[in-house]
Amino acid sequence: MKILVPVKRVIDANIRVRVKPDHSGVETDNVKMAMNPFCEIAVEEALRIKEAGDAAEVILFSAGPEKFQETIRSGLAMGADRGVHVVTDETLEPLVIAKLIKAVAEKEDAELVILGKQSIDGDNNQTGQMLAAIMGRPLGSYISEIKKHDGGFAITREIDAGLEKLQIASPAVVTTDLRLNEPRYASLPNIMKAKKKPVERLTPDDLGVAVSCRVETLKVVEPPARAAGVFVSNAAELVDKLQNQAKVIQ
Repeated sequence: MKILVPVKRVIDANIRVRVKPDHSGVETDNVKMAMNPFCEIAVEEALRIKEAGDAAEVILFSAGPEKFQETIRSGLAMGADRGVHVVTDETLEPLVIAKLIKAVAEKEDAELVILGKQSIDGDNNQTGQMLAAIMGRPLGSYISEIKKHDGGFAITREIDAGLEKLQIASPAVVTTDLRLNEPRYASLPNIMKAKKKPVERLTPDDLGVAVSCRVETLKVVEPPARAAGVFVSNAAELVDKLQNQAKVIQ
C-alpha cells in the first residue's frame, strides 16, 4: 500500500502574524516558515502505519513556489520515502489543490491519502472533503485513530458528542485531528539522508489541472483590539449591564 500525504508551508505557529501595510495580505518576508501542524500529524501517522507493516511507501506532496520543497524535505527527514512537488507561483484555492492531489494520487496509485484537517493560514477545512468527493472515495474526517482492518480502515472520529467509530472501505481519504498522535522530531542523520531522497518536480499543466482563481481578496485587516473589562459590585449590577449595555439578555 502506498500512502500519499499532502503538506503545506505556512507561517510558524509560534510567530505573531503581521498584516502588510497595504492590507493585501499577511507579511511573509523574513518570517519563519514551517510545515502546517496538522500536516505534521498526517506525516507522523503515515510513518506509523508503514512501521506497523501496513504500508510499503510514504509519498509527500506539496504545491507552491520553489521554497515549498523545504517543507517536503522536512517531511522526508521525519522518515517519508520521497516527494512530489507541483511548482507554481499562482495562488491555489482548496478545489485546485484537491484536483492536484487527485492527479498525483492516481498517478502514484496511492490507496490512502492522509491530510491535515486544515491549514492554520487559510483555515478553510475544505480540501480533504473536496478531494474525497472528486475521487469518489469514502472520507474519514477529524480522525483521532486509524488502523488497517478487513480490507479497509477502522477509524475513530472526533465529533461534538464525543467519539464516533467507523469502518471505511479502501481506497480512502482521511483528515487528521490534533489527538491522533504527537509528531516526532527529525534526527540529524535523517536530516542528512533527506537531502538525497528524490523529489519529483511537476507543473499543473503536467497533471492537466487548470490553475484558476475564483476568490479575490479585497482587504486583510487585523481583528479589533479587545476592549478592557469592567468590574461589577454585585449580581444585580451585572444583570443590568448585560441587559441595558451589552443587550445580550432581555
